[in-house]
Amino acid sequence: MDYRTKEEQVADYLRERIISGVIPRGSRLKQAEIAEELRLSITPVREALKLLEAEGYVNGDSYRGARVVPFDAAASAEVLNLRLLLETQLARGTAEKITSAQIAELRDLAAEFESAFGNGDRAAARWVNFRFHRQMYDIAQMPQTLQFVQILWARYPFDLINAVEGRGKDAVHEHEEILLALAANDPLATMLAMRKHIESGWDILKAKSA
Repeated sequence: MDYRTKEEQVADYLRERIISGVIPRGSRLKQAEIAEELRLSITPVREALKLLEAEGYVNGDSYRGARVVPFDAAASAEVLNLRLLLETQLARGTAEKITSAQIAELRDLAAEFESAFGNGDRAAARWVNFRFHRQMYDIAQMPQTLQFVQILWARYPFDLINAVEGRGKDAVHEHEEILLALAANDPLATMLAMRKHIESGWDILKAKSA
């Protein structure tokens, strides 16, 4: 059963699409269009946009339409360090709680990610990648930490990283390393695999930008 409010569901929907790149940076978000797409009234959409504005995903007037924030290169290095700190803790929490059934679900998402990249569908791959990480971190049952991480995700250049040639292939292998560590019920190995995964994406973007 989904215990989230309607505005939380709308916020999750928009957050996922922004991080995955389905909604590009700088795009205008119009309440009426979102409400029509989701078959909801304007009110939960308006409240969801206020929440996303507080988290840093959008800015502007939420009543007339908000805009997805642009990428801030100057802030990315600091965000990277915070991601490493918080997401490795979430990875550890997941490793301590995960079940075989949950590992199987994550494996299905990892396979879906690999298939999307193999087919050249980068938009679908980014979307599945978000779901993979979000679902994994949910297992840790650390909602406050995950909330902070989602705020960091709003400021991170996932779309730029995932557009770099070869990143998809690397990410497939890194996902497998994380899953193997989780299957072994090894919190330390899971933390190290997650750290490698985050740093690898950052390093490939820096190399491309050099």
